[in-house]
Amino acid sequence: MTEVPLPAGGAASAPPAGRRARRTSSGFGRYLLKHVGGAAVSLLLVLFSSFFIFRLIGGDPIDQLTRERPVSPEQRAAMRAEMGLDQPMWKQFWDYITGTLTMDLGDSFQYRRPIFDLIVERLPATLLLSGTGMVLAVVLGLWIGTRSGWRQGSRYDRGHVATGLLLYSAPTFWLGMIVILVFARYMGIFPVNGMRSPSTPPQFWPQALDIAHHLVLPVLTYTAVVYAGYLMIMRSSILDEIGSDYLTTARAKGLRDDEVRDRHAVPNALLPTVTLVFLAIGGVVNGSIVTEAVFSWPGLGSLFVQAIFYPDRPVLQALFVLFSASTIIAVLAAEVLYWFIDPRIRKS
Repeated sequence: MTEVPLPAGGAASAPPAGRRARRTSSGFGRYLLKHVGGAAVSLLLVLFSSFFIFRLIGGDPIDQLTRERPVSPEQRAAMRAEMGLDQPMWKQFWDYITGTLTMDLGDSFQYRRPIFDLIVERLPATLLLSGTGMVLAVVLGLWIGTRSGWRQGSRYDRGHVATGLLLYSAPTFWLGMIVILVFARYMGIFPVNGMRSPSTPPQFWPQALDIAHHLVLPVLTYTAVVYAGYLMIMRSSILDEIGSDYLTTARAKGLRDDEVRDRHAVPNALLPTVTLVFLAIGGVVNGSIVTEAVFSWPGLGSLFVQAIFYPDRPVLQALFVLFSASTIIAVLAAEVLYWFIDPRIRKS
């Protein structure tokens, strides 16, 4: 039998580093293109659905805006022309698509102002409330969930799981009212409505302290409702890792229990929480509609509620697209991050 000469380095010699890099790069390109394409399709579906949904469920805006008020046919026709409702449906749809893609979102029926200006004006308040609450909820949930899962069945575990589930299942508006009754009405230590007090001096530090004072109760409500989700996911991930061989090896090397948990168990248990955390980042733009409504916080959530009751169809459409787009982009960012932190995806 004729022997086939083996290449230098043996039968299992690895491909050159350059070839491996090109293969990995092309794999990432396909992976990225696949998920970017999926995100683009989702955004297009959001654009289409937001245009038709609010027309199907909202009825005639002129009837809603003029209810219980006598309006002549000439006035109705003038209002319809001013709002662009006298145009054919295909023309309204084309104006909506092109306007959304160019950030020309139209004017609000209620405020008679450009919707883009309203969003820019209210976005900082939403980012402040939701961003602060999200950071606190993620840190608190992951920290407690790690220790709760590591001490499964203990009094610490049972107490925190029960408390977290109780708060998570409580309606946000009900919890907000309880917080108001205890800390605002009974104790009288925190304000209830708005973001600032009219009597606060205009200097930076008085304004900053006043905003922080108004921020306490909304953030407390937001965090109390949200953190349990991170607690339960992290606890479940820790429980999946507890019996792993690498933790037994780490203990055999003489590492303390806290070191085994923090250096080895936590990094692997964090993988399932990545999507959840990025969804929370996307939700920062959405804010908390109920929390903002309960505390009259001047953000996008309260603007959305006001647009429902007015009703203000252009504002509802714009916010629906903004909220959906922020979530889609956050999920896309999580999928891209998974390529770098999860070797199983690179090998698939």
